[in-house]
Amino acid sequence: METKAALYKALTRWYEANKRVLPWRETDDPYRIWLSEIILQQTRVQQGMDYYLRFLSRFPDVRSLAEAPEDEVLLLWQGLGYYSRARNLHKAAQMIVSQGWTPFPKTFEQVRSLPGVGDYTAGAIMSFAYDEPYPAVDGNVYRVLSRLYDCDEPFDTTAGKKRFREFAWELLSRDHPRLHNSALMEFGALYCTPTGMDCDRCPLRAFCLAQSRGTAELLPVRKPRPTLRDRYLLYTVYLTPDNRTLLHQRDNNDIWKHLYEFPLKEVSYSFEEIPLRPNGHLPYFRGGVSEEPRAKRALYTHVLSHQRLHVCFETKAVKTLPEIEGCFAISWDELQNYPLSRLTLKYLEQFPHPNGAKKSLPE
Repeated sequence: METKAALYKALTRWYEANKRVLPWRETDDPYRIWLSEIILQQTRVQQGMDYYLRFLSRFPDVRSLAEAPEDEVLLLWQGLGYYSRARNLHKAAQMIVSQGWTPFPKTFEQVRSLPGVGDYTAGAIMSFAYDEPYPAVDGNVYRVLSRLYDCDEPFDTTAGKKRFREFAWELLSRDHPRLHNSALMEFGALYCTPTGMDCDRCPLRAFCLAQSRGTAELLPVRKPRPTLRDRYLLYTVYLTPDNRTLLHQRDNNDIWKHLYEFPLKEVSYSFEEIPLRPNGHLPYFRGGVSEEPRAKRALYTHVLSHQRLHVCFETKAVKTLPEIEGCFAISWDELQNYPLSRLTLKYLEQFPHPNGAKKSLPE
């Protein structure tokens, strides 16, 4: 590989000509940078932008976030997925306030100790906010490093993470870590992509071992994916003539912790699909009796990292709501006040309220 100085010069020249204008790049406020990094974990920039702006508008500093109820934080996060990020964001804000680290921690050790913050996020905050020399190795950087060094070791193993972190430390500019990390991450996001990269015209081709050996398209390498566990979730959506329904809050360490949902029963059998009416409306009532005696069903498949969820929402028209332990009654319009999973939101998009109102997915 050519000298580090030459690579850094080529990389930063490309970055200055091609970088995107993003609000968290226009600031050195560690709170704003931390907020953006948590939101953008496993989330595309285009999707995360609106969430970032909404969170910043509602919670302009770490104290306002710490003092908010968890339900409000989850509701604002609704539709973004991986809700543990939101819970950890809230816990971290409370930890910062309780430790007296306001407006934000200033050392790597303090930042790294926050819930939901790993080596990458801590390095990103320290370099982007304080211009301290710490590498920030995200998925895009793993890809660039694997090709520059022609490394076929899986990057998502303990040994692989250690090796790639050594690569990152070796390349890191100690004089301009913020610029270096920004450029390397942007290069992976926009140019050195999983597919469609133009290696022959790459500004870093002179430094890339994978380009010279013709192995770039094979990199990076992941460890084998785990076998997905199939689960079958049956939700019952009760609706009375005066448009009331039941909800309960998840309170265990399973998926969607602390979110709200319709009464649930997990079963061991698959669901038989029942065709939906073209208009997709919920059952309606006349004289307190449903005009549609058979329950309506909506079926979905939702794949998570280790689970494949087979989900059925069964709508039942009832005169009065049943008493179910842990559930409470609300009006249909009050659904908008509770944080729900994206899958539940998808169901509510397909099945509008009998009077036409919807709870829409965030843009």
